[in-house]
Amino acid sequence: MKDKHISLGRILGIPINLDYSWFLILALLTWMLAQSYFPQEFKNWSELTYWLVGGITSIIFFISILLHELGHSILAKKYKIKVKRITLFVFGGVAEIAKEPPKSSAEFWIAIAGPITSFLLAAIFYGLEKISVGNQYLIAPFRYLAYINFILALFNLIPGFPLDGGRIFRAIVWAITKNLKKATTIAANVGRFFGFFFIMIGVFQIFQNNVVDGIWIAFIGWFLESAAMSQIRRQALDELLFGHQVNEAMSHDFGIVYPDSTIQEIIDNHFIGANRRSLLVKDENTIVGFLTPKQINSIPTSHRQNTTVKEVMITVQNVMKVNSNSPLLDALKTMDENDMVEMPVIEEGNYIGILNREGIIKFMLELHRIGH
Repeated sequence: MKDKHISLGRILGIPINLDYSWFLILALLTWMLAQSYFPQEFKNWSELTYWLVGGITSIIFFISILLHELGHSILAKKYKIKVKRITLFVFGGVAEIAKEPPKSSAEFWIAIAGPITSFLLAAIFYGLEKISVGNQYLIAPFRYLAYINFILALFNLIPGFPLDGGRIFRAIVWAITKNLKKATTIAANVGRFFGFFFIMIGVFQIFQNNVVDGIWIAFIGWFLESAAMSQIRRQALDELLFGHQVNEAMSHDFGIVYPDSTIQEIIDNHFIGANRRSLLVKDENTIVGFLTPKQINSIPTSHRQNTTVKEVMITVQNVMKVNSNSPLLDALKTMDENDMVEMPVIEEGNYIGILNREGIIKFMLELHRIGH
C-alpha cells in the first residue's frame, strides 16, 4: 500500500510528514480567510490580495502547529522517549510518541509543552501586530495568528483524552491514584464526554442554519470520541494479552530462502499462493538475515529479476528478535515502537517461528471467542 503522506525531512532527528488530508484543510482555511475573515476585517483589498494573504497566513498557522508538536517532542526526547514522527493532517498535527511516559510528572510536562508553545506563539504574533502599525498587510496575518494560536492552546487544554488537557488530567489522576490504567480509563471517558458534547453543539448549530460551522464542530467531536474510544479499546487489548507469551501467538509457518536467490524467485515461490509474510535467509547452516514484503517492495518491478536476496535482506545483526517465552504484550509494544509488522522468534538461540500482527489478531479473536 502506498504511503498516505509526503515526507518533509527531519527536524531534531524527527521525521516530519504531511498527510494528504492536510491539503484539504489548507484549502478550506485559505478560502475562509480570503472570502470571509479578511474582507470583513480589512476593506478595499483586491481579490488577489485577500487570497495571497490568506494563503500565507494558513501556511504560517500550520508552521505554528508544527512548533506545537515539536514542543511535545522535545520534552519527550528529554525523558528518553522516542518520537517516531510528526504528521500534519486534517485535524492539525500529531507527534507519535513510541511509548507511555515513565512517570506521571513526565506525562504532565510532555502534555503541557504543546499549549505553552501555542501561548508563546500567540504572544509573539500579538507583539508583531502591535509593532506593525500602519501596515494592514502585516497586521492582518499577525492578528489572526495571535488569535488562532491562543484558541488552539485553550482548546487543547480541554481535559478530555487524547487532547493535551486530557493528558494533563491523566497525569494528575495518575499521580493521585498511582495507577496509569485507571487514570487512562477516567481520562478517556472524559474525552468521550467532550466528544459527544461537541457533536451535540454541532448538530444544534446545523439546526440554527449555521451548517458549515456545525458540521465542522460535530466532526471534531466525532474525532475526539473515536480517539478516546480507541484508547479504551487499546487498554482492553492490553488486559486481554496480559499474562500470555509469544509462543502462544507465533507462527511456525515461515520460509527459508537463500542469499543468491533473486527477488522475483522469492515472490513466485513464497509470496504468491503461499501467502507468507516473512522469510529467514539461510547460508549453509546459518541464519544470516530476514526478508519481509517491505524490503521486496523497495525494489522496482523491472529490477527484481536481477536483484538478489542478500542485496535487500536485513542482516541478522540488525534483526530485532524476541524470545518465545517473552510476554506477548511487551513484544507487541516493541513492534509498535519500531513500526514492525513481524519479528523472528528465537528459543535457546535457535529461530523457531515468526510473530506477526496477523497472528496476534487471530490469537486475540480466539481469546475473545472462548471468553478469556
